Amino acid sequence: MTIAIPLWITHPACTRHEMGAGHPESIERLHAIQDRMNASGLLPMFRQATAPLAPREALVRVHEPRLVDFLLAARPQAGDYQRIDADTAMNAHTVEAAQAAAGAVILGVDQVLAGKTRFAFCAVRPPGHHAERRRAMGFCVFNNVAVGAAHALASGIERVAIVDFDVHYGNGTSDIFRDDPRVLVCNTYQDPYYPGWVSDPSRSHIVDAPLKYGDGSAAFRAAVDTRWAPAIEAFQPQLILVSAGFDAHGQDPLAGLDFTFDDYAWIGMRIREWADAHAHGRVVATLEGGYDLYALARSVEAFVRAF
Repeated sequence: MTIAIPLWITHPACTRHEMGAGHPESIERLHAIQDRMNASGLLPMFRQATAPLAPREALVRVHEPRLVDFLLAARPQAGDYQRIDADTAMNAHTVEAAQAAAGAVILGVDQVLAGKTRFAFCAVRPPGHHAERRRAMGFCVFNNVAVGAAHALASGIERVAIVDFDVHYGNGTSDIFRDDPRVLVCNTYQDPYYPGWVSDPSRSHIVDAPLKYGDGSAAFRAAVDTRWAPAIEAFQPQLILVSAGFDAHGQDPLAGLDFTFDDYAWIGMRIREWADAHAHGRVVATLEGGYDLYALARSVEAFVRAF
């Protein structure tokens, strides 16, 4: 019998990775989420676990071995930063944090597949959905959700759906699974906007639903109902993974969509409905974007209440 208690997964290294003073992808993001989840009384309702570190063999399922080895070997001295791209850097704790962020999704997948929970939330950083097969970028080191999906496939699952409602397109995830129809990838995102990714429309398992600057609840929900829902119903995933980015909220400083807290509660319920219908209720969500601390924390709260 499936145990209904949800699982909260994090790791201390995720609060030690940083990319420099004033960087929006900051340690304070996890502190704000933790504080809000405690204040709301939700966190004690979760079973809590520490993420394992993803091993190299799990990372090279989705990334080129040369990239993985380069990143694993990057060990800046305390107080120093090694830059990956214009807005992404590594400090002395980044490798451990990145392996923990990917390992959290692996643990979540193992737990839901074993029937020990139906929902796991990975409160981790750095985020992952911009990390492509051959390059890390966009605040991301390893593609956490892709590592989890590949682990599920290696564990015997035949169909995995990844849904991504971050304001930025999950280019890394689409890049990694562009030739793997066992993985359905669904994105909503602000277009045009970073990273400027354009998908190949011939790949029917990559389902894009672009939104315009200023779009809010009505456009988001219509996109999900008209683009995602039919694809998910036809695909019938055995597991749903979520790139849970909350930077499409109207208060977020880095983007221009206008989602509300109710939208994150609504998408949580839609995902739960799909999981109950097709995937034995199995959902693993991992944190991506969200940079206004108040909006981020309240949005996470609204989303996880659905589970």
